[in-house]
Amino acid sequence: MRSATVERATAETWIRLTLGLDGPVEGRIATGLPFFDHMLTAFQRHGRFHLTLEAKGDLEVEPHHLVEDTGIVLGQALKQAIGDGRGLERYGEASVPMDETLVQAVLDLSGRPHLAFSPEELAIDGAPGGMSAYHLREFLRGLCNHAGLTLHLRLLAGREAHHVLEASFKALARALYAATRLTRDDLPSTKEAL
Repeated sequence: MRSATVERATAETWIRLTLGLDGPVEGRIATGLPFFDHMLTAFQRHGRFHLTLEAKGDLEVEPHHLVEDTGIVLGQALKQAIGDGRGLERYGEASVPMDETLVQAVLDLSGRPHLAFSPEELAIDGAPGGMSAYHLREFLRGLCNHAGLTLHLRLLAGREAHHVLEASFKALARALYAATRLTRDDLPSTKEAL
């Protein structure tokens, strides 16, 4: 089974996360931020991952530290679960509609962290449960930097924050599922390394 458990403790947060790339689709998610739990549950289900997460953070200050650090820990677990990358499909792409919203995620498990994030440049209405497009960007930045992931996340339509965030987590999950499938025997790179 391709899985990893990572724990991170700082003065601002404590996080313990287990990620299984091949399921089973289950696991308790408890961050203390109900809307974030909802987003991570959508990520778990649409990525068909096993995801168990227990987290505590200084939510009395603001959700930033908890959300960013969860992205960091998820990225570390993803990198460990992938290993050397032998057999990976490597690339993944998914578009997810949610009513008036349409989000596209295109990614490469390249070993090179890069985030291109279009919702940051647009007017997004609202911050459901204390989360905004800003928090989504910080989560994705932590994920990309620590997984070695290139991710382009584009908002093609919509501006209502709940729908934008939820479609983003679902599109990311579906693209990651595609990219992490084992479809070959070799490394998916002419360099023979990711």
